[in-house]
Amino acid sequence: MKKMLGKKTTERVEQPKFTKPAPPLYKERWQQAGLAVVDNDFGVLFKREVRYPFDYKHGHYTLGELVAALEIWENADIEHPYALHTKERIVFWDTETTGLKGTGTHIFLLGFLQQDEDEFVLTQYVLADPANEVAMLFESKLWQRSTTLVSYNGKSFDWPQLETRWTLNRQTLPPLKEQKHIDLLHSSKRLWKNDLEKMKLVQVEEEKLGFKRQGDIPGHLAPIIYFDAVKSGQAEVLMKVLLHNEWDLLSLITLYIHQTKLLFSGEQESAVTYTNVGKWYSDLKQQVASEYVLTNVTENYRESETALAHFYLAFQHKRQGRYHEAIKAFETSIIGISNRQKIQAYEQLSMLHEHQIKAYDIALLYAEKGFKLIQHSDLSFEQKEKQLVKWKKRYERIQNKQQ
Repeated sequence: MKKMLGKKTTERVEQPKFTKPAPPLYKERWQQAGLAVVDNDFGVLFKREVRYPFDYKHGHYTLGELVAALEIWENADIEHPYALHTKERIVFWDTETTGLKGTGTHIFLLGFLQQDEDEFVLTQYVLADPANEVAMLFESKLWQRSTTLVSYNGKSFDWPQLETRWTLNRQTLPPLKEQKHIDLLHSSKRLWKNDLEKMKLVQVEEEKLGFKRQGDIPGHLAPIIYFDAVKSGQAEVLMKVLLHNEWDLLSLITLYIHQTKLLFSGEQESAVTYTNVGKWYSDLKQQVASEYVLTNVTENYRESETALAHFYLAFQHKRQGRYHEAIKAFETSIIGISNRQKIQAYEQLSMLHEHQIKAYDIALLYAEKGFKLIQHSDLSFEQKEKQLVKWKKRYERIQNKQQ
């Protein structure tokens, strides 16, 4: 019966050939505003390039201090996801887009900043118009080179946007290469939790990097300014968007320098920040580095600022079998930590006195305190019930041992 069906033929659908779009009518006017024209096989785009010497200062730091920061990582005997090395091709990058999401959102500005021998080079690619999108994406060379990208919120926003635009033009563009990516927003949240109210790059610049923008345009106006420049053909105001992007990229370098110094205790900051550093090392299983940092906090800052450091350090002491030191650290921490952390501290104190010290009366006392705190906590009803059952069992077990 199969032979009677005959062969099934499928017609091959021819993909439409790419047609190079015409250059925009305002090409010369954008050139006069300070942009260079780049003409490639896929259309036209605009480009701006700025060079900075090593001694160029942006806030508290010169750009050349990046070299010293990379040497710190080279000589460090710890593993860390934010470690960069001198042999890597490191590119600080940022984008400006016409919106926040959706297939209609275009990237109209790609900014790259990287070291080139004894200077730093900023390269900005500007979308001539949506018809010339392939030209700009191709010119970025992200299909050609493997780099380590350093961004601020780039993992969650900029790179996914770029992947979307690349996918929509996949019939014309070479495949996009996967890149190693370091997102300094994530490290900022780690380091300045409970220290900075907002994690926007502008706030970080002012409070941590010593840089305050003068005459900057708000980021949400960038799409409006771009569309207006395309419509009117005037690029003078658009140049302010490029300056905004330039400051973002310069701040990425100084932010990486600053955070490297923080992680290796070479910069003076608050007890909260250094406690976060110690916690981060602990989460990375770098216990020696974690204990070193947390101990420094407890010894060099006021007692009112060190409660959380004592709390985290207590777990280190317990892990190393230093039970009396762990008890002392947990007891010291209770005055300044959150209620949820207090519940953890009471639990650990009860466990230490029950299992290691064999002081059942004290273990019972801390079990009572934990039980009462859970009853008045802001836990959900289900969480509270679950915790109370667990603590009741602990209380009854210690009572039996006491008898």
